[in-house]
Amino acid sequence: MKIKANDELNYLTTVFTKKGFSKEDSHLLADTLVDADLRGISSHGIQRLAWYLKMVDDGTIQPQNPVKFLKESATSLLVDANQNMGQIACNAAMDKLIDKAKQSVISMAVIRNSNHFGTAGYWARKAVAQGLIGIAFTNTRPLVVPTNALEAFLGSNAFAFTFPAKPHPFVFDGATSVVSGGKIQVLDKKKQPLPGEWAVDKDRNVVSDAKEAEDILATAALTPNQKGGGVLTLGGSNEHNSNYKGFGNSLVVEILTGILAQGSISADTNVGKHDFSQCLLAIDPSFFGNLDALRDKATDMFNRIRNLDHLPETEIKIPGDREYRNFAYNQEHGVSIDEVTAGQIKQIASELSISAPTEISF
Repeated sequence: MKIKANDELNYLTTVFTKKGFSKEDSHLLADTLVDADLRGISSHGIQRLAWYLKMVDDGTIQPQNPVKFLKESATSLLVDANQNMGQIACNAAMDKLIDKAKQSVISMAVIRNSNHFGTAGYWARKAVAQGLIGIAFTNTRPLVVPTNALEAFLGSNAFAFTFPAKPHPFVFDGATSVVSGGKIQVLDKKKQPLPGEWAVDKDRNVVSDAKEAEDILATAALTPNQKGGGVLTLGGSNEHNSNYKGFGNSLVVEILTGILAQGSISADTNVGKHDFSQCLLAIDPSFFGNLDALRDKATDMFNRIRNLDHLPETEIKIPGDREYRNFAYNQEHGVSIDEVTAGQIKQIASELSISAPTEISF
């Protein structure tokens, strides 16, 4: 199924408004999901909608709770998302951080009592659009098995970093695990196998069936009857491939989010209070040199890398290249939706007595 991005945006905005979010917040939430779908990051797009609405219905997410700024200095913020969506708190925080960075070079926010915040790159790109370096971190529900462990403890703990460049900014956006849980969800919906060493069972045997992997993740860190297993850290299943480096990266994110926010670490978000934490930074590179010169130097480095000798019938892509290419293509040709998510979209529309997006073809 393919739908127009604008139709998706209008549908999602209507859904979130019906579920008790303000019109402004509804549009923001919708935009973060559409943006992910346009960039080819379907794991964080509209396929998340049913999960979001379930959390609204069970009270995990409180749509009408206002974001609270608990502490503020010239360069820092401590923010309480107040059990509302992470996107809402991060949007308010990053707006303030951008202003602070323009005055004081660097600014940082820590957000507690939050929920899922979409893609980390959305928030880092918000800063780079203003000529700044943007950085974003989040912890998540427990999905990831540490090096040599047999059970999930860490989150996929995403990290994003942006820097001004041409023809588009440098945007690194990825989990500190081999893959995010959302990508496994998408493959499960499509009934496709996992393409690599992404997940393991309770004995640390690699799992290739997406449904089996999703079942493992659905029960990760729940007690009693813990199944064990989970997503692997960067580096895969074996220590000799340096998976302890991915483990270390995930711990850094855990410290900057759950620990610094004095909230739940990923391991505890499924067994007690459900609260994710985020950390955002904005840095003004023009303090260190002329912004145009810095942008041009970074662009030159990226172009040199793109033009290195490479394997036949391949290309060297800088982080961000694929997503910006997808964005332009999908704006013109529509966003692809898997069959299971398409069914959920229609069911939600029926339950809320609204129109579902119209399928298009090219």
